[in-house]
Amino acid sequence: MDRPGASWLSGPEPVEPGYPGQRLGLPPEGSRSLAGLGRRAGALLVDWLIAYGLAALGVAAGVYPAAALATAVLAIWYVLGVVAVRLFGFTPGQLALGLAVVRLDTRTGGVHRVGLVRAAARGLLIALVVPALFTDSDGRGVHDRITCTAVVRR
Repeated sequence: MDRPGASWLSGPEPVEPGYPGQRLGLPPEGSRSLAGLGRRAGALLVDWLIAYGLAALGVAAGVYPAAALATAVLAIWYVLGVVAVRLFGFTPGQLALGLAVVRLDTRTGGVHRVGLVRAAARGLLIALVVPALFTDSDGRGVHDRITCTAVVRR
């Protein structure tokens, strides 16, 4: 409440002018800039469709019953996402849409690959759905803030 006469009823503090990712040290556009909501949602949809296809193949092959399809889709999506982000820095959907997941290291100011624990925690938070719905002024969800990651353009 630095504004004179301001109280909690005055609403949030004004946001500094700039672009998403500026305070994180990311460029305004091009490679390594923060990805927009549309591209991130598209990548999630592609990943989900891949998981659904693989799960449907499992049902058709008799690996598990049809009643377990939804659980299988979620499990396949989670494992695919964690392994892909750890090994390559992006999921298949993010690859298709030119995105990558990076770790933001605030101590050195650099951008680094995401580790296994961080990728697993991030995937679990996305699977819970709610953390991904709440975003900050940069457009990063709670799952990215907690794991100190960001989805950027490649």
